[in-house]
Amino acid sequence: MTRKRKRQKQQPMSSLTDQTTQYAQDVVDGKIVAGLYVRLAAQQHLKDLKDGHKRGLTWDVEAAEKAIRFFPAVLTITEGEKEGEPFTCLPWHVFTVGSIFGWKNQLGWRRFRFAWLETGKGQAKSPLMAAIGMLIMAFEGVPRAEVYCIGEKKDTARVVFRDAVAMSKAPIPGKGGDTLENTGRLVIRGTGDNAYKLEHIKSGSYLLPIANTDSVNGPKPSAVLGDEIHEMKKNTAIETWRAAVVKKAGNSVIILGTNTPSVDQHVGTFYSDMCQRILRGENKDDTVFAYIARIDKGDNPFEDEACWIKSLPALNITFPMERIRDLVQSAKLSPSTMLATKRLYFGIPVGTAEFWIDEDCWDKAQGVVDEDKLKGRECHLSLDLSRKNDLSALSADWKPENTKQKHEVKTWYWTRDYDIENRANADQIPYRDLEEEGAITITKGRVIEYSFIAKQVQELDAVQNVVQLAVDSAFITEFMAACDDLNFPVWLYEGPDEPEGVGLKIVRHAQGKRVVFEDKMLCMPKSIERTEDHVLNGNIIIDINRLTTICASNTIVDADAQGNRMFDKKKSKGRIDGMVTIAMAVGAATADVEVKSSVYETRGIRTL
Repeated sequence: MTRKRKRQKQQPMSSLTDQTTQYAQDVVDGKIVAGLYVRLAAQQHLKDLKDGHKRGLTWDVEAAEKAIRFFPAVLTITEGEKEGEPFTCLPWHVFTVGSIFGWKNQLGWRRFRFAWLETGKGQAKSPLMAAIGMLIMAFEGVPRAEVYCIGEKKDTARVVFRDAVAMSKAPIPGKGGDTLENTGRLVIRGTGDNAYKLEHIKSGSYLLPIANTDSVNGPKPSAVLGDEIHEMKKNTAIETWRAAVVKKAGNSVIILGTNTPSVDQHVGTFYSDMCQRILRGENKDDTVFAYIARIDKGDNPFEDEACWIKSLPALNITFPMERIRDLVQSAKLSPSTMLATKRLYFGIPVGTAEFWIDEDCWDKAQGVVDEDKLKGRECHLSLDLSRKNDLSALSADWKPENTKQKHEVKTWYWTRDYDIENRANADQIPYRDLEEEGAITITKGRVIEYSFIAKQVQELDAVQNVVQLAVDSAFITEFMAACDDLNFPVWLYEGPDEPEGVGLKIVRHAQGKRVVFEDKMLCMPKSIERTEDHVLNGNIIIDINRLTTICASNTIVDADAQGNRMFDKKKSKGRIDGMVTIAMAVGAATADVEVKSSVYETRGIRTL
């Protein structure tokens, strides 16, 4: 049974300086210029101060201030513009350190067990993590504390470790040249670049660099610190350490730092996307802290210096303005340098596509679709069935009857309840929360029975003017069998020269990049193009559903040499089923607008 930690008596908020909350307030008030995700983190802090107690959360301002005061009282900056000065926390450090050490859960332990720090280069992430590791290892009074610095390779793991060693050798501020090392408070094992361990003998604690390939027997980490996460090839080691942190009761925490990863740096992108979703409120996790410093969409860092501080929060403090000005000037002359500068200094992911369509236009397309008010309009359905064990989606597009109306699209989702907690973690989708919102149906059992979906189609067909159902060819047979079990008549369209059947017409919809004439089946390149056109032109309303937004943000579009596009499930960042069915439904609803010749003969090929 987990033993509750005895809570320390907290001083009244008014009697203590609260630098963490002041930072959050200044960000929200615009006194500190910050990007979207820092603003969201600040807003969440202030919101939790008001209602976090409902979730068992408490704000210990004394613990936050104590941690912040530790840095300049014990540590000295060892390189850069402020070398030799006390390690006074940068403003963004204050918010990070205060949040990690100040927020407590219902047991009185640290609330945050996972912290993600993403900024531009040169913003003192590594020294910050090293200092936090030293605080946890030797200055919290924890016996036998184990602190690990992790990395893809030994050299990467040693980045944070080297900062900790350097600060152990540096003078303690105001102590006349005494250091943590020469006073015996910390012991450095190994010499120079061969140092391999930092120990606090009195408590039996240590700080150790560990590469992903190294083995550790039964670690019980008090803290795990990882920098350069964007360089990691797999997340296996991180997930192993996360499990160890969760398993250890108390204040154990994993802190990961990185520059903004390119989209094809999958490990960094995975964790960054996870944290962005939490900050946006799409996922809920009270144990995750994220500080993501990026410029905003619409900012132009090559023309406007005012946005630089959003991704470079140490600008003009420890990171000189002239350094980034020189980089920007060089980047303007070199496309390859520009790409690296965008990502490494301004937080713009590069490498492959981002949000598959203009995000502002997508946001404007979101609205409420009331199917009862749309009865009588032509309704075109589309279906993306899973292999019975993942996510299935059904979309409906009610076609406009005049130029004043818009396409209106609604999507229904299904998944199974078997192993749903593990799948929620793997998919980064809060399935249970979405079920409570009415955004998804979770069926009992190990598989999704197609009869649930067939029943929904049958009900729509009974009350709506359903013209056709577009289905991926791979699942037509199974779906038609489920319809037959319900005595729901359906028939498969084989072309204009073949006889029609009785009941709901089912039309094949190909999923690849190949363009086909639409007399027999629909195809993804045309469906994507039509969906894109309607979104960009403001001619569509897409029913508000958090899962649909998640699918859209996960979507990666792939194109062949001719510019024919498809949604690539393998390359995408997570589930995209809802985006697939929306495109299929819009493609089905607009197919009869096309002439018989290929669209590419009249307007040419669009390329990415």
